[in-house]
Amino acid sequence: MDSNYSPDLITLLDEEGRELNLEILDIYEEDDRVFYALMPVYDNKEDLIYDSGEYTILEVVDEDGEEQLAEVEDTELKFRLSKIFEDRFNDMFYEN
Repeated sequence: MDSNYSPDLITLLDEEGRELNLEILDIYEEDDRVFYALMPVYDNKEDLIYDSGEYTILEVVDEDGEEQLAEVEDTELKFRLSKIFEDRFNDMFYEN
C-alpha cells in the first residue's frame, strides 16, 4: 500500500453559501463534456458516521463565461455515468 497517498481536493460553495470539501475520485470526458465523481471530505471524523458513503456526479458547465460544477439532471445520463465511473473504480482498485 502506498503511504504517500494525497487526495485531490476541491472546495465548492452550495446554494446557501456553505463550503463543501470534496475529494475528486475521477474525471470523465465525453463529447466535449466533463464530469467529476466527488466524495465528501470531513474535518470531523464523527461526521463520517452520518455520511451515506455515496459519491456525487457533477458536470462542468459554463455560467456567464465562468466554469462551474452543476448536478447532472438527466436521470438516464446520470445512470450511464455512474456505470462508467463504477467500472473505472473497479479497474483502478481491483486489478484483474
